[in-house]
Parts: sequence; C-alpha cells; structure tokens
Amino acid sequence: MPQLSFHSPLGALTLSEESGAIVALDWGFGRDQDETALLRRAREQMHAYFDGALCRFDLPLSPAGTPYRRRVWDALINIPYGQTASYGALAERVGGSARAIGGANAANPLPIIVPCHRVVASNGLGGYSGNDGLPTKRWLLSHEQDSSDVFQEAR
Repeated sequence: MPQLSFHSPLGALTLSEESGAIVALDWGFGRDQDETALLRRAREQMHAYFDGALCRFDLPLSPAGTPYRRRVWDALINIPYGQTASYGALAERVGGSARAIGGANAANPLPIIVPCHRVVASNGLGGYSGNDGLPTKRWLLSHEQDSSDVFQEAR
C-alpha cells in the first residue's frame, strides 16, 4: 500500500492509498514511502488546509468501515468548515445514538479529511482520539475558525 508522510503543525502525518483512493491518514511517520500522484495531491491539499487556504478536500476517499460508520463519515464531510455539529444532531440525521456517533468518530481512518473534530458534545467539546486528544481537537477547531474568518472577509 503506497504511503507518503509529511510534516504538519500537528506533527508528522502519513497518508495511505489503495486502489486509487485515500484510505487512511495516520499520526506519525510511516515506515515505507511511495510518492504516487494521488498521494502528492493529497499532501498538497493537506498543506493548503493547514495554511488556511482550503476548506474542503477534493480527493477520492475509500475508508474501510461498516455501512453505518460510512454513513456517519459521509455526514461529517457535510459539516461546514469552521462549524460544528453535536453528536445528538448527527444521530438524528443518520440514525443511531450519540454514543454510536462517538464510536464511528473514534474509528475514523481519515481524521481531518473526514472532519470528526467538528463533532462536539451538547455540554462541551466531547472527546477526540487523534494525536494528543483534546488539545489537537481544540487546535483544529481554532484553526478552522480563524481561517473561516479570512474566507468570510474574502467574499
């Protein structure tokens, strides 16, 4: 499986490709490196996201998961950049419970690209299983809010 690692403001990240689609974004450097055209494109989009110049990824994605989790992840992609949705609101939209939404988020193989960090609890941030946990979630939400203000001013 081709992989490409790169540095980001959150530390090293590794993208993985399979059958012409991005299947994983992992924290840390991968052991094997293989620069394909798709992985280079994904890395460029990740850099643009971190630079505050991209608010929606345009990549073929194929995360492995149950049909329910894939429905949840599809719903996450539709949460607008710089905004959040509650676990409960997502549960109403896709079915299941807030806890099931949390489980799908924790199993998300494409964090940031499939923005599980945009899901918050009704009484606070909720959890985050990526990288350093809640500090990473806070950073991502703050980054998007700051960049969202810039996008609004450009309109």
